[in-house]
Amino acid sequence: MGLTLTEKILKAHIVDGEFKKGTEIGIRIDQTLTQDATGTMAYLEFEAMGIPRVKTERSVAYIDHNTLQNGFENADDHRFIGSIAKKHGIYFSRPGNGICHQVHLERFGVPGKTLIGSDSHTPTGGGLGMIAIGAGGLDVAVAMGGGAYYITYPKIVKVELVGKLRPWVAAKDVILEVLRRLSVKGGVGKVMEYVGEGVKTLSVPERATITNMGAELGATTSIFPSDETTRAFLKAQGREEVYTPLSADADAVYDEEITIDLSALSPMAACPHSPDNVKSITELGAMHIDQVCIGSCTNSSLADMMKVAHILRGKTVAPNVSLSIAPGSKQVLNMLAQNGALADMIAAGARVLESACGPCIGMGQSPNSAGISLRTFNRNFLGRSGTKDAQVYLVSPEVAALSAINGYLSDPTTLGDMPEFVMPEQFLINDNMIELPADECDADKVEILRGPNIKPFPETHPLEDNISCKCSLKVGDNITTDHIMPAGAKILPLRSNIPEISKHCFAVCDENFPARAKELGKSIIVGGSNYGQGSSREHAALAPLYLGVKAVVTKSFARIHAANLINAGIMPLTFVNADDYDKIAEGDDICLDNVFDAVKNGKMVMTVNGKEKIELACAFTDRQIDILKAGGLLPYTKAGK
Repeated sequence: MGLTLTEKILKAHIVDGEFKKGTEIGIRIDQTLTQDATGTMAYLEFEAMGIPRVKTERSVAYIDHNTLQNGFENADDHRFIGSIAKKHGIYFSRPGNGICHQVHLERFGVPGKTLIGSDSHTPTGGGLGMIAIGAGGLDVAVAMGGGAYYITYPKIVKVELVGKLRPWVAAKDVILEVLRRLSVKGGVGKVMEYVGEGVKTLSVPERATITNMGAELGATTSIFPSDETTRAFLKAQGREEVYTPLSADADAVYDEEITIDLSALSPMAACPHSPDNVKSITELGAMHIDQVCIGSCTNSSLADMMKVAHILRGKTVAPNVSLSIAPGSKQVLNMLAQNGALADMIAAGARVLESACGPCIGMGQSPNSAGISLRTFNRNFLGRSGTKDAQVYLVSPEVAALSAINGYLSDPTTLGDMPEFVMPEQFLINDNMIELPADECDADKVEILRGPNIKPFPETHPLEDNISCKCSLKVGDNITTDHIMPAGAKILPLRSNIPEISKHCFAVCDENFPARAKELGKSIIVGGSNYGQGSSREHAALAPLYLGVKAVVTKSFARIHAANLINAGIMPLTFVNADDYDKIAEGDDICLDNVFDAVKNGKMVMTVNGKEKIELACAFTDRQIDILKAGGLLPYTKAGK
């Protein structure tokens, strides 16, 4: 029996565990990436481990999230990350060099390698044939120190692509179709592996758009084969020497299979407030719009920008629309400037933003009250844009550009013939905004620069055998990490200061929660299904840790957040009977007794108000139990486990 591409790469990197579905495995990590919203904490954690030099083949620190500097905090974090990168052997991508996933695809990604990043959209690297996985900052810190990264050996879904996209139908429409079919929790515990003749018709940037939004499926990662298209992209980036042909065996066996006919797709949009709430542009009709934002790690490649410039050329943005465009990297922005496409955008009335995440994480460009915003981004969660009552639709760059001109939601297939947008034979290569680390012999001379907003990792406590506390909060289904620990221009600067950022924990759901939890001293949180979907931000676990949360009990968890809770020393527990969710209310007294025996046996009994007995599942591995008993991954790692 042959192997899938996923199995080939995992098998080559496995260092702990069995090559068996559903079991925990540890894999060797070749590359890591961080971004500044998660990076400061990740590097504080790395420092705490006492390891002088990263042990990966390549680790890169990017500055792309907290680039709005209306106080000293973000600038101090950037300075700290730059100094620690220089000291510990990490490449440093300076502010203005671009979005981490776009730059990594261009300059560092290697087919067949493993990559983890402290950003949930790290699977973008799967467009190059990498096993690229989003993770919490602490997991990334451990990997930089040479430790294995642990995942549950995933199911592998064969996504067979047939046919070819029609003119003006985009890669964004492919992943929106997958989301429409499978939902935001349809990929949990799975890898989406793309195969078939249709793969050959997609460029690397198009493949990367699809793998990028695999994160919205809840998937562990997504991957395309490494083929001649991959080779051409790497050659154009001056990196052909890292190319390796990689694909699944002809007789590979998959756990699930779906088929998508590319030629049958039409332009689509994910409607408020979830990436899987997908409808066709035709269904939605000529809806009035207020804002269009083009960019993000999903759709900011040169090819995307050239299509946008073509549509805007000689036109003017509608009077009722604010259009912003953020090219994904300095390379893209430079090439647009040189070939005249940037001038077309500016002439049309676009507001050109820096090469950064920007509006995607609520960092500027918030829509007007109750505004309708079309965005080429990957998430449209309630309030993520910075305007709580905004209606955000996720669309392709083609839909976005035409709609900006018309002033209403528009179908780009009405444009007729589409020019052939050919990838350049040679990209403009200038890595002058990537700082190299100091030589190992000079590392001791590098001073780590810390600002007053940078606080230590919060204190952790070993797992208790008996926990008596109250339920401090009860929330519903599909709670995102944006609900738990919001982003945006006001809160992101506090990412290196857990005591301060914890004051905003769950503010979207209940602004009184932080004070209530702090006063209780210790508590549990109760949630519905798919709890913790969205970002990899470990702050959604570290803030509850600081506020005394001992366990989170839900119907089900998103993968990364469950791992982050364990890393923080907080137990993620699930109801054996989902209906028991209705038996708990905020303020109830909770008892968890004989915890040590329960986590070994995989079942725990929770007593509510001294009488109601509720059975909980706690399917932890021996390693995870040891992490919880130690009080989290950091003390566990420091103890030499």
